[in-house]
Amino acid sequence: MKRWMTACLFASVVSVVCCASLQAQAVSPPTGGEAGTTLSIDPDAVGDLDLTMALARLDTSARRGLEIEAEQTAVGLLDMTTGRLAMLRADTMYYAASVPKITILLSYFQTHPDAAENLDDETRQELGLMIKRSDNTLAAKYSQQLGFETIADVLTSPQYRLYDPLRGGGLWMGKHYAKGDERNRDPLAGESHAATVRQLLRYYLMLEQGQLVSPQASKTMREIFESPGIEHLRSKVVLGLAGRDVQIIRKSGTWSDWYADSAVVTGGDGRHYILAVLTHTPANPDHDPPRAIGNEYIVTISRGIDDWAIAGFTGEAPEAMPATQPEDN
Repeated sequence: MKRWMTACLFASVVSVVCCASLQAQAVSPPTGGEAGTTLSIDPDAVGDLDLTMALARLDTSARRGLEIEAEQTAVGLLDMTTGRLAMLRADTMYYAASVPKITILLSYFQTHPDAAENLDDETRQELGLMIKRSDNTLAAKYSQQLGFETIADVLTSPQYRLYDPLRGGGLWMGKHYAKGDERNRDPLAGESHAATVRQLLRYYLMLEQGQLVSPQASKTMREIFESPGIEHLRSKVVLGLAGRDVQIIRKSGTWSDWYADSAVVTGGDGRHYILAVLTHTPANPDHDPPRAIGNEYIVTISRGIDDWAIAGFTGEAPEAMPATQPEDN
């Protein structure tokens, strides 16, 4: 295992050194929405200054109302219509609960390329339940079939670099979502399920642009995220945008006082953006029942960001009021 991990990290280091020089901009901007336009997030991107400052003010406003410290949240936003990027604490790794189930989906299609066009109905349904309802039993079924080494190889590969040891880590899946002690913790933070907002944005950006495995595989994976016959868990981003004219594909996660969500939001007015939010926010012990403050933060900031998206991400982000509606996990 140690030899394998060393080789894995070496491959990732080489890939970063070789690839970083190829990306001259933080985000390559679209050229007027033309067909074939490609965006990419540079490994060292800091984002658009004005957008980042406005996002920081929205984050501060949302945190102040819930008494959350800055280091307890990380937020990333990519406007797909303009290529503008904003990230706060972009490369801080957080325990991400169920969010890394998206890496099981990617690894399945990476190792089953024929599934892009020939996915049987049972597997499609099971993968949809794993993503949209966060089914732990099904997640464990597929992660055990794949194995930790295969998943880590995919995440650290030069093709994706979704876990980058030179830049804070990233997406990691090192424990089956079921009972059992078997683990393959990430080399930097020692987490079993982890993410950074930078790598979440990159994952969904590649998904949207047909760059995960192949254009057809990305299309099929997106259909699994959509799974119209399966309801979203009513929490976080979904709760924040409830009743709005939007389509949401997402993967959320909750465990103890860790709360996370990641989503692609497409609106009827043409808005199209990727959002990633990671938090570590203990419940308020003085509240009965204890408040899930992390969930409230994600509801609040996602609502504010969508209001801002309606305005084309111009000017200041409208301040959103905190919500305390009941949620699923």
